[in-house]
This record gives sequence, structure tokens and C-alpha cells, in this order.
Amino acid sequence: MRRLYWWQPPVLLLAAVAATAQAQTSSQSGQASPNPAGGSTAPASPDQIPATSAETKPQVTITAPREQALPDLPADEFNRCMGMVGYETIDYTQGVLCEAQLSREKHVVIEACIDKKGDTAPSRIIQACTESLDRNIYEGNSRYFLFASRAAGYFAQGDKEHALQDFNEAVKLAPRNAYLYYNRGVFYAAQSDSEAALRDFDTAIGINSTLVPALRQRARIYQARGNFIDARQDYSKAIGLQPQTAALWSERGYVALRQQDYESAVRDEAEAIRLDPKLARAYFLRGAATAFGGVGGSPNAIDDVKTAVSLDPSLANYVRLKGKAVSLALPP
Repeated sequence: MRRLYWWQPPVLLLAAVAATAQAQTSSQSGQASPNPAGGSTAPASPDQIPATSAETKPQVTITAPREQALPDLPADEFNRCMGMVGYETIDYTQGVLCEAQLSREKHVVIEACIDKKGDTAPSRIIQACTESLDRNIYEGNSRYFLFASRAAGYFAQGDKEHALQDFNEAVKLAPRNAYLYYNRGVFYAAQSDSEAALRDFDTAIGINSTLVPALRQRARIYQARGNFIDARQDYSKAIGLQPQTAALWSERGYVALRQQDYESAVRDEAEAIRLDPKLARAYFLRGAATAFGGVGGSPNAIDDVKTAVSLDPSLANYVRLKGKAVSLALPP
């Protein structure tokens, strides 16, 4: 549940926040539709991040080359190549060339399965991993990463049942791999199964106590449950391992704010801003902590909230004006 806070800033500063929020909202509503009626644009890639600029730039459409079909690996590779080596006319050269071709084909399939370039479509990942598993490119426990990659592909497609089956199979084959538990924990968390997610994050951290993503995810679960002490402890461990990650400082500051430890919240958000001057959420939280804790005074709080809204207009949704008072709702 979001918490509301009020404080009484000077009227002029109050008007400044209102004007900032209104200007941001008007700016957004006044923008033209990116795809007006009757027009056509190429669909944006889900991996693309829209960029903004003060200058008007011409639109350029880049068409990516079509992906080539994956090689259809034969079921019995050894016999296929050895069949080229006859008893009467032995042609070892053909056998060597065959083996080399198979190696290249396997490389293409494996590269698609593990999404080496980071831009492989989920359907292609699933196809490549399935072919790798069916053709026994790898055998025994070493196949765990094929299941893990295919699970990620199913997850991206929204196929929860098959994703969980493959996550479970990967964990079964490599029960001491912390990343597998972490990935399955993320899957459980996405299904709002915090109990199962917490078990997997606990196991991942038990195997590898320096796994920052698992510490961060576990802290978020603790935080959602109101267990701020353990959440703050996990964030502190993560910061000790990755002190240059601004988001970790800001997230710990949020927990301190929820604990009404305003001075610590201001310090953490200040460090987050130092590391990332564009982190809008950190300005907003520092402004809230400054106002509610009386740390630095209302003018500083107003300046931080204005900066936060200018960087991220959606934060204006958490600012309310009531007479001569401002109320803030903490973002989730």
C-alpha cells in the first residue's frame, strides 16, 4: 500500500511544482501520434529503447536481414560422415570435410540456442535448443544450459508450463549452479509466487553469496512483505559487492524511507544521484525524505521533486496539491 505524506512548502515553491507537473503533462498530451491515421511505420523492435532529442531528426527505417533457416542436423552424424569412406576407394578427405561441415552447422544451432548476440527471437531459440537436444549435440548433465536457454525462450513467449518444465530440468542436471535457481526464481516472481521465488533466491545465494541479482530480488520480496530489516541487509550486501550501481543505493534509500530513517534515505539517494545524475526516482525519493524528515528544508525538497518530474513526467502522478499543501505518494 502506498503511503501519503504532506508538508507545507512556501506558496511560490508550491506553484513551481504544480507548474512543472502541468507543463510535463501538457507536453505529453500535445505530442503528435507516432503513427497517424493513414500513415504506416515499421513496427519497432521490442529491444529498441526510444530516444528523445531537442532537435527534429529525419526518420530512418532500417530493415534487418532475414534470418537464415537453421541447419537440419542429421540424427547419426558419425555414420553419415563415415559412409563417405568406402573400403575399396577410401576417401578420407570427404570424411574430414563432412565432419567440418557438421561442426559449422552445430555451431550455428548452438549460437542460436544460447542467443549469443542477444537479439535472437524466442521462437528461434526454442527451435535451436530443441534441435540441439533432439540430436544429442551434448550429452548427460552438460545439457543443462540447453534446457535453461529454451526455458527463457518459452518464458519470453508466455508459455509458462513449458518454461517451468525446462527450468526444472536444468536445475535437476546442474543442482549446484546458482544462476539456474536465480532464473527460476525470477520466473516464479513473475507469476507472483513469492514463496517459491524466495526459496530459489535463498538457494542461489547459499551456493554463491556474491550473486548480486539474487540478493536484489530477495530484498524486493522482503520489502514487499514489510520485512525492511532483511531487505536493507540484502541491499547493503549487494552495494558492498557493486558499489558503483546507482539503483542499489536508491533502492536501499527507499527502504530507509519506509522505515522513517530519513537521514539515511537522503544519504543513499544522494549517492545514487552522484553515480547517475539522470536517475529520476532518486531525486523524487530524496525530495520526499528531505521534506518528511526536515532534512535540508522545503526548498531543497521542492527542487528535487521538480527535477524528478522533469526527468520522468510519470512521477507527477505521485504529486498532489491540496490547498497550500503538497502530498506525495511513494512510487512502487
